[in-house]
Amino acid sequence: MRDLHAKKQRVPHNRVKKPPKERKPINWGPILKYASRGFGGAALCAGLGFGGWQLYNLVSRTTLLRLEAIEVSPLKRVSREEIITLAGVRPGDSMLKVDLKTVVARLSKNPWLEQVQVRRYFPHTLSITVSERAPQAVANVGCLYYLDDKGVLFKSLVEGDRLDYPLITGFTEEELAQDPKGCQDALKNALALIDTLKKGGVFSLEDISEIHYSKGYGFTLFTMQGGVPVKLGNGGFSEKLTRLAGIYKELQPQMQALDYIDLDYADKIIVKKV
Repeated sequence: MRDLHAKKQRVPHNRVKKPPKERKPINWGPILKYASRGFGGAALCAGLGFGGWQLYNLVSRTTLLRLEAIEVSPLKRVSREEIITLAGVRPGDSMLKVDLKTVVARLSKNPWLEQVQVRRYFPHTLSITVSERAPQAVANVGCLYYLDDKGVLFKSLVEGDRLDYPLITGFTEEELAQDPKGCQDALKNALALIDTLKKGGVFSLEDISEIHYSKGYGFTLFTMQGGVPVKLGNGGFSEKLTRLAGIYKELQPQMQALDYIDLDYADKIIVKKV
């Protein structure tokens, strides 16, 4: 027991402590040098930017860069005054502050204008070049719309608009929303049919009061005289109408007694009387 107690009472040998590492002092010189360069560069950029902005405002306020001439390409349906008013520019405006994209956006709101280009020619001129849409027909889709040569319905008719265009029926707003490409293709086919009728001699566009389209069948014409349906279907318009022209003079005195004329065959015409 005495030995055990002696062991417990033994004092452990003192460990040798390592001397603490010497810390190197921070050299603030390079850090402050780079920081000062960064702050100086930022201050210089800010100063140049502010100075440039002030210079821009000064130049834009000078009379040397004021809008004096507004050039507008000649149009048939939209007047020069309407174009300038819609563009929102006027002589005396700062040339530098005229936002060309904004001017184009304003002009594009007019449905008659198809393409718009606006250019700035220093020191005093703004050029506005536009192309107009040309209506080829009127389409009844629940309300009346002008149809251009690309098959695009671009403007609803209002009081005073001309109606002396071929009339296309059979399309609905719902169909246009559900199948825009299919409807546009059909409207292009209607334009092709109109072109064929314009070339006709005996039976032509003047003999037609309406061009009706049915998605399941195709095209049916209605004659000006008697409102007789002339069934065409899809395609082969020139050949079908040429066959009709061969007998149309004989049919004209009987138009009031006809129920329909069916041209949707490869080699014959069916004339049904009432």
